[in-house]
Amino acid sequence: MERDACVLQQQLQALYRDNHGWLCHLLRRKLGNSYDAADLAHDIYLHLIKKGHIPAASESRRHLMQIAKGKLIDLYRRRSLEARYLEHQTQQPALKEASEETRALMRETLGALDKALQRKPPKIRQALLLSRLNGMGYQDIATELQVSVSSVEKYIALGLQTCHQCESESEH
Repeated sequence: MERDACVLQQQLQALYRDNHGWLCHLLRRKLGNSYDAADLAHDIYLHLIKKGHIPAASESRRHLMQIAKGKLIDLYRRRSLEARYLEHQTQQPALKEASEETRALMRETLGALDKALQRKPPKIRQALLLSRLNGMGYQDIATELQVSVSSVEKYIALGLQTCHQCESESEH
């Protein structure tokens, strides 16, 4: 077991040494700044550590590129969600005067909520977002998702339950 961890660490070090500069350069071109690129590159390496599998040297760049594409999609989706939410919230009088710290906490909470909802089936997430962010009624959501109204009710209930669980976890 300890030997496997040592081998994994050596493989990760070699992967990082051989590809980190290339990966950061690629991400910097896609994102337009080095700060986000560095954050995303480290997220990619953390992803590999969590998976416990390092690709062979001949496959490393292809594998890193595949993970990067997914992480970029997640980042853009999260930013879009944050922007829509913040736009919605700026229409509320109390948030117009929110401090930068409060806004940062809101973004962090939104990120946690987004992650929790990403682990649920897509229709749960879609139904909740259509209801809460777009203000759509259950019948309209049912039509959009091509499901029954009772399914929409279940989806939104499950989505809200996920949000409440996430909120409870963040309080502890």
